[in-house]
Amino acid sequence: MRAVTTSPSSPEPPSGGPAPSVDVVLPCLDEAAALPWVLRRIPPGWRALVVDNGSTDGSDRVARELGATVVREERRGFGAACHAGLTAATADIVCFCDCDASLDPSHLVPFVDEIRSGGADLVLGRRRPRGRGAWPPHARAGNAALSLLLRRRTGLRLRDLGPLRAARREELLALDLADRRSGYPLEMVVRAADAGWRITEHDVPYTPRTGASKVTGTWRGTFQAVRDMSRVLQEPPAREGVTP
Repeated sequence: MRAVTTSPSSPEPPSGGPAPSVDVVLPCLDEAAALPWVLRRIPPGWRALVVDNGSTDGSDRVARELGATVVREERRGFGAACHAGLTAATADIVCFCDCDASLDPSHLVPFVDEIRSGGADLVLGRRRPRGRGAWPPHARAGNAALSLLLRRRTGLRLRDLGPLRAARREELLALDLADRRSGYPLEMVVRAADAGWRITEHDVPYTPRTGASKVTGTWRGTFQAVRDMSRVLQEPPAREGVTP
């Protein structure tokens, strides 16, 4: 698999404070309305890395005003934004969370505890819908189909492939993830499974997002995401695993 190189700008260092114990990567495309809610829920001592993926609504300004570190990624794509945040992170443990207020980053605390205790190498959030319209039927169906295909490919019995997750930074970088579109989250799980990682799930509330969805809010967006992820599942296992 060919690696794709991105060129995010260097993140601003924390202003005079201690190094972050955890970095939270928040891929962002026009999420100015949701950012205040999300950033207020970043646990104390953790750093929010807001990866601006071409916003035109002032998301980068809002993020800076609220104390977040902003990373720019010019190449469009969910995977491009996630990987730019991962490469900009410096903490030992890196978390990922959507930036649309559908998921609460404070729910990542038990994820991080499990990684630190050695109970798991990758922890995923199993989304539990709260409120009407939180998870459209077509998006839920696509997720279920991909979970079944993942089980056939890797043997993993995961019930969700959600974006809320945590793992150690160096081990994630060593996976050499190459997808820069919607397949990035699934590629992370597939490569981790191929490498023998211990992967667990935690239930997390999933609420209606703020603003319009760029992916799962439409049938077309869901189809494109499923297509990207299906391509990942068709790739052969890596010859050499990356053991945490």
